[in-house]
Amino acid sequence: MDKGFCLGSDRFLLVETGWQNGYRIYGTPSTSRHFGSLSKLFLTGHDMMSSTSMPIRAGIVGTGYAANQRAQALQADERSHLVVFSGHTSEKIQEFAHNYETSAVDSWQQVVEHPKVDLVFICTINRDHGAIARAALAAGKHVAIEYPISLDAEEAESLIALAHSQGKLLHVEHIELLGGLHQVLRQSLPEIGNPFYARYTTIVPKRPAPQRWTYHPELFGFPFKAALPHMHRFTNLFGTVDSVSCQYRSWGVGDYYSACLCTAQLRFTSGLIAAVTYGKGETFWQGLRNFEVHGDRGTLVFEGEQGTLIRGEERIPIEVPGRRGLFVKDTQMVLDYLATGKPLYVSPQESLYALKVGEAARQSAETGEAIVL
Repeated sequence: MDKGFCLGSDRFLLVETGWQNGYRIYGTPSTSRHFGSLSKLFLTGHDMMSSTSMPIRAGIVGTGYAANQRAQALQADERSHLVVFSGHTSEKIQEFAHNYETSAVDSWQQVVEHPKVDLVFICTINRDHGAIARAALAAGKHVAIEYPISLDAEEAESLIALAHSQGKLLHVEHIELLGGLHQVLRQSLPEIGNPFYARYTTIVPKRPAPQRWTYHPELFGFPFKAALPHMHRFTNLFGTVDSVSCQYRSWGVGDYYSACLCTAQLRFTSGLIAAVTYGKGETFWQGLRNFEVHGDRGTLVFEGEQGTLIRGEERIPIEVPGRRGLFVKDTQMVLDYLATGKPLYVSPQESLYALKVGEAARQSAETGEAIVL
C-alpha cells in the first residue's frame, strides 16, 4: 500500500516496492533537501529491484560448518545452484567437492570474480570478511556473510554504502535472532513488566584448547566483535546503548591463546543495565549458557534450553525450541528475498550498530575507561 505524508509544507509519497528497503520515496524538486534524512528513516536496506535470474548461481568461500549448511540448503532448493567454492585444506576441499558435486577454485578471489556467480556466501575467518565482501560487491555480486561484516566498524559502514551504490544485497547472518531462545525471550518480555537488568553468560570449556582460528586474536578478533550476538541480542531487544565498560583477559603464549575471558557492562538509553560475559578455553571447567532478564513484575531465566518465568513463589516453565536448521532457514530467506522480494529478518545497519557497541567494549578494555556512544 502506498503512503502519503507531509514534512513541513512539502508532500511525499512512499511507494511500496516489496523489496528489502520497503518503499521508494517520491516528491517534488523542492523536497530534495529532505531525502538524505528520509532515507535513514525509511530504508532498511538498499533500493534494489531484483534482476536476478533463476536459478540463483552461488559461490561459497569456506568449507567449515556454516559453509556445509549453506551448501546443503542451496542443493535442496530448486531456485539455486552451487557453482563453485574455495577452501584452505586439500582434504576438506576434496570432501566438499565430492559431497556437493561442485567445483573448487584456488582462492576466494576466483569465487567472487567467477562470471557465473550471482551470490557469494562468505563463511571464513573473521579477519577476511571485509576484504572478501568488498571484492564481491565491486564485482557486482550479491553477498551473504556470517557476522561480523568486518572487524572494523568504519569498513563495515563503507561496505553497506557500497552495496547500496551497486544495487546489491548485503545480508549479515544473525541466526541467533531466528533461534528458539531469542524468539521465546522476546515473546515473554511483556510478562515481566519494565525490564531494568539483564545478564548473558556464555562459558565454553575446551581442554586442550584447539590451535584454530577461533583462538587466534588476529584471525578471530576481539570477542565482543567476533562473537557479535553477545552484543546484538541486547541491542535487538533493548535498543540503543549510552555507555560501555569492559574488561578482557587471555591466557597462553604464542600466536594462539589457550583461553580468553571478556566481560562488559552496557547502560542503555532506557535505563536498563546489562552484564555480558564470554569465556572459552582451558581455564574453564564448567560450561554455561544462561540469559536472565529482571523486570518490575517478574524475572525470566534461561539455562541452556530450559526457560522459567518467576513471579514470587510462582515458577512457570517455558519451552525453548531447538537450534537445529537455522543456517538452512537463513539461506532460504536470502533466496526468498532475491527471488520474490520477501523482506529479510535483519538489516546490515542493525548488525553495524551491534559492531559499534562491540568496538566500544574493545576500546574500554584497552583504556580501562567507560566509553560513551
